[in-house]
Amino acid sequence: MTALMAFPLYRPHELSFRTQYAEVKERIRAAGRLLPGTPGRLVLRTGTGYGYWYRGYYSVPGQEVEDFICKEGDDEALRTAKEQIEFAEWTARQVRDLRKLEFQVADKPVARVLVELHNAGLFESGLVLVGALCYMAWLNELGVRATIARTQDIDLARRQALKLATPLPFLGTIEATKLKFSPIPGMPSRTPPTSVKRPGANELRIDVLADGPTLGRTVPIPELQWHAQTVPFYDYLLSQPREACVLAGGHCVPVKLPAPERLLWHKVYASANRTGAPEKARKDLLQAATLAVILVEQDEASLRDSLREAPARLRSAAHARRHALVKLLEVHPEAAAQLELAVQSG
Repeated sequence: MTALMAFPLYRPHELSFRTQYAEVKERIRAAGRLLPGTPGRLVLRTGTGYGYWYRGYYSVPGQEVEDFICKEGDDEALRTAKEQIEFAEWTARQVRDLRKLEFQVADKPVARVLVELHNAGLFESGLVLVGALCYMAWLNELGVRATIARTQDIDLARRQALKLATPLPFLGTIEATKLKFSPIPGMPSRTPPTSVKRPGANELRIDVLADGPTLGRTVPIPELQWHAQTVPFYDYLLSQPREACVLAGGHCVPVKLPAPERLLWHKVYASANRTGAPEKARKDLLQAATLAVILVEQDEASLRDSLREAPARLRSAAHARRHALVKLLEVHPEAAAQLELAVQSG
């Protein structure tokens, strides 16, 4: 029987593609609030005898709405609105090009939610994007292409109370997207809600998560007037978040992500503890191995330092999964050697 060939876990994007992505990020981070939905067009309404300018756009697919801009004659407000639409059109073109270049781009409903969370200031206040979208975003940030399963989930987490001047109801923020969501009760007590979901088996779901010693407990998030499900060692995962962006729909949205080296070791821990979900365990391990290779080969990062800072149970998980990780790194000897050294010294 012929042995299976091993393949590299990632391919780097060309420098010009990475530069294009960096330019989009730089301009987005200076843009402030983002226009929701499609870029739209300016519409003048004069039916009442007075002129009023509106922005007509599709808030969600198939649903056109108009937002008031200004009275006719307010040239400054109209000029600002034109500039915002032009910038949104430019961004949409850039994201479309990046998708063709195999950057990771999430779907339009994901974009609608992330834009609303950004405009509400939640990422700036300390909310962190985790889960599959986080991994997709890091592939873009690190300038690489890699295999990934698509997702219809948005996982959000906070390590400590968000820095909000007043409470900001989470459900109200989600409802402002004009997408239909229904609250899902938390586990294991089934109450109160910790998640929302669109109707349909494979539709978008949003989960709020927090640190806690036991998986799946429900804890209050007072500043969001909501609740979260606990995940062990999220205090480690979320302690050094980084500024980044997510490409979704026709948008590039500023977010916060866990540090990639901490994400790596937490995924190793998750893979070792998914005893009833072998497919998810393999996915977590593959993503951990891919991050390890990229960090070692592209950023010359030290895996040992981040593992030394990890809790004892994460270090134990790294020992338990060492051989499986090294096997995945077969065609990446430098990363395999660094990983071996990190685990042995950790």
